[in-house]
Amino acid sequence: MDLATIFMISWFPLLVHLLATGYVAIDAPKYGMNRRFWTVTAFLVPFFGLFAYLFERGERTPDPDRSMFEDGVFEIHESRADDTRLASGGPDDGTEHAEDAGSDDGTSRRE
Repeated sequence: MDLATIFMISWFPLLVHLLATGYVAIDAPKYGMNRRFWTVTAFLVPFFGLFAYLFERGERTPDPDRSMFEDGVFEIHESRADDTRLASGGPDDGTEHAEDAGSDDGTSRRE
């Protein structure tokens, strides 16, 4: 194989590897991790270094000044904070819709 063919075949995996290493370098400080260590690991151990970083970084720690149970049991993202709750319902609410009603033999009309 000549040099031009090798370059044409190998440029894409090399580009993906460099982008993954750059992602680790930018993302590691956000999680309080050692930037140099994880960047070198992601660079020297292609692809496995990225996955090792992703498994090791864990979740972001919540703000210690704010209770995560303040608004109920679940944390709500700020973009969804002004949404209204759905009306309660379900099989025990006493109402049955005409299209859901079964026939006399107990089978449903839905197909």
